[in-house]
Amino acid sequence: MRSLIARLILGLFGWRAGPPPPNLKKYVMIAAPHTSSWDVPLLVLFSWVFNMRMQWMMKSEMFRGLRGPFFRALGGIAIDRSQRNNMVQQCIDILKNADEMVVVVPPEGTRANARGWKTGFYHIAVGAGVPIATGYLDYANKRGGFGPALVPTGDIDADMEILRDFYKHIAGKYPERFGQVRIDRGENS
Repeated sequence: MRSLIARLILGLFGWRAGPPPPNLKKYVMIAAPHTSSWDVPLLVLFSWVFNMRMQWMMKSEMFRGLRGPFFRALGGIAIDRSQRNNMVQQCIDILKNADEMVVVVPPEGTRANARGWKTGFYHIAVGAGVPIATGYLDYANKRGGFGPALVPTGDIDADMEILRDFYKHIAGKYPERFGQVRIDRGENS
């Protein structure tokens, strides 16, 4: 029933579902491009269309007050971005111990214009020994779905080339904010 309701809501706004998620029990899902607050409700609706249970990371400030239980029920995981408390290792441990789990990571780490992608999604997948699924919201074509899954090779530069090739024609709500599909080798990578 949830899938039907989500399809109806998305259809009212002209959105349609692209290819479904990979048939895997555990993986890291890239959520890109992430340029708008609208990405989260669209992500939730598409998870309902595809009958998926996703766990996704959000800044902890979004969980204050009545929003907390709501976001947790939808699969939200509160992340304190003010501290480096080894979030990558925590996600690796959670994934390793789960029978089934999809962890959604926006690799840009922000809706604002980013220099490039943070590498946490990649290190989580490598550390947990799981593939990376290429999820997307293409605002230009009003389509949300999945591309191919990537089994990380450990050569992050080569794997980023594959991801760059996939995302080069996908447009966020604010395309100018979409961080380049390359590693942000700044201090906070």
